[in-house]
Amino acid sequence: MRVLALLLSFALSTASARETKVIKDISYKDDVVSLTPYEQERCKLDVTVPVGAKGFATYVWFYGGGLKNGSKDLRTEYCAEIRESLAQGGVAVVTPDYRLSPKVRYPAYVDDAAAAFAWTVKHIAELGGDPHKVFIGGHSAGATLALLVGSDPDRLKPHGLTLGSVAGVAQVSAQVLTHFTIREERGQPRYAITCDEAAPAFHIKKSLPPILTIYAQNDMLSRAEENQFFVSTLKAAGHAETYSLRVDDRDHGTVGHNIRHLDDPARLAILNFIAKQSAGR
Repeated sequence: MRVLALLLSFALSTASARETKVIKDISYKDDVVSLTPYEQERCKLDVTVPVGAKGFATYVWFYGGGLKNGSKDLRTEYCAEIRESLAQGGVAVVTPDYRLSPKVRYPAYVDDAAAAFAWTVKHIAELGGDPHKVFIGGHSAGATLALLVGSDPDRLKPHGLTLGSVAGVAQVSAQVLTHFTIREERGQPRYAITCDEAAPAFHIKKSLPPILTIYAQNDMLSRAEENQFFVSTLKAAGHAETYSLRVDDRDHGTVGHNIRHLDDPARLAILNFIAKQSAGR
């Protein structure tokens, strides 16, 4: 595998504390009046920005939870700590909520993820960021959402955006085949292997944005293999900007949650990836 060099600068993990600012509970769907009550409740995001910085890159981060659980405000998702950790590296972080199954079915939560990304591209300049440097990622089911937004042009088309609007995807332990929950919504067995338009792997092609894939040495059963397959298939398709990292001594939860620690290798890889790709935009 082609492995992303982790230490762009040792200063990323040792820099003095940077002042940050959090703007909470912004609705990311413009026509609030037409939204369902559930959309009004869930379709909000928080933005953490490095104070005083200009032209910074932004990372839209989706938490996991199997498309059934999760909240940007839940302690168990560590969203507040993750966004603060990454902002210490000079990157703004957007943490959206999205609608969950079974209250909604596919593709509602993917549409929410696309809307949150589009809001960021259209509004981050108001907070000092560069709209050409908006990245997307997440952990587990959140990583699956990020990959779908960053690989299927039909997700962004309703917002007047293209895959060229995605500076890069930095995902952690995504399910790259059709997600368990989507299979269950369709009445399929959980482990009935499916790869259709709801699967990131279905959309692999040479022209996708740069992609960093991170997974754990002790990831959940078949998840590390799915991510290895995804990376290998990207390369087979001729996708040049494909990077990967297996993090040792991590399981499926800790490979994402430990990004909150300043010396975590996944955190450093994400910041390195964002810095490298931002330099060319």
